[in-house]
Amino acid sequence: MKKSLMFFVVAILLVLSACGSKSNTSTENEAAKTDSEKKTETAQEVNLYTSRHYDVDNELYNKFEEETGIKVNIIKGEADELIERIKREGAATKADLFLTADVGRLYRAKEDGLLQAASSDVLSKQVPAKFRDNEDMWVGLTKRARVLVYNKEKVKPEELSTYEALTDDAWKGRVLVRSSESVYNQSLLASFIEINGEEKAKEWAQGIVNNLAQNPEGGDRDQAKAIAAGIGDVAIMNTYYFGQMLNSQEPEEVKVAENLGVFFPNQETTGAHVNISGAGVVKGSKNADNALKLLEFLTGEEAQGEFASANYEFPVNENVEPSELLKSWGEFKEQDIPLSILGENNAKAMMIFNEVGWK
Repeated sequence: MKKSLMFFVVAILLVLSACGSKSNTSTENEAAKTDSEKKTETAQEVNLYTSRHYDVDNELYNKFEEETGIKVNIIKGEADELIERIKREGAATKADLFLTADVGRLYRAKEDGLLQAASSDVLSKQVPAKFRDNEDMWVGLTKRARVLVYNKEKVKPEELSTYEALTDDAWKGRVLVRSSESVYNQSLLASFIEINGEEKAKEWAQGIVNNLAQNPEGGDRDQAKAIAAGIGDVAIMNTYYFGQMLNSQEPEEVKVAENLGVFFPNQETTGAHVNISGAGVVKGSKNADNALKLLEFLTGEEAQGEFASANYEFPVNENVEPSELLKSWGEFKEQDIPLSILGENNAKAMMIFNEVGWK
């Protein structure tokens, strides 16, 4: 009897021990599951450092969130400031994607070792090779042309031809353009260095300085307004700024733009200068896969159509047509140079600007 009782007690203890072990294992598994869930939850985001500031961008980020469940955290700032911030943050940076409105800044970020290669069949299909870095460090999202905008009452389209012709004496005191601090002007001059050589590029910059209607000031829209104010007759500006003015909520801006014409220069020679907004995945990104998904979304047909219709930018996706306004300006020939050249020649462009006194 005692022996049977002893066996019974041992059996009970073994059952309890097994239950305890099972309970502990279950608790450990639950803890592990919770950690995994937290990790997954954290991964469902992408941290975007961007220098763009357009409403359409925010609308597209919201659509991306709705379609994918991936939260887009937006940090805005000037392109150079964001580059320096990523440098300071180093391996601890939270940045996943760097987006900016000029290929020269993308080139700088790449040269500074801040970006990593990111490619996919989707991106290759949606974005032509000429708008992608040859090492897949960045990809173009939209493009724009730097054109001549003129006073339709004082200038006839047949009087316009090339960027170079603006240096002729006929245009003395009539040319308007923003300062040499504008990355758009830096990239424009960088393209001339590639196409015509440094000496010819310097001659062009000097000729523009000689023909300025006023010292460079303000942005592209301000150049258009200066034409309306009678200060000058022709300005160099980006196409999307002119499109925004024509569709502005401010009646005065619309009135200014309606009295101006758009001319694509160098159509019989080297083509009009084209630049891009683009983005690259940050080196060491904690959410690189999500960053790539966002790039694929922004270069897809729906997003490209939104960029074109809402912000008057040319699509990089060849399956998407420009907006009706952009099409009304006609087709145009583009410069045929690698976009990375705009970054490579940036320092030379700045040196030339300083030498000729382009403030």
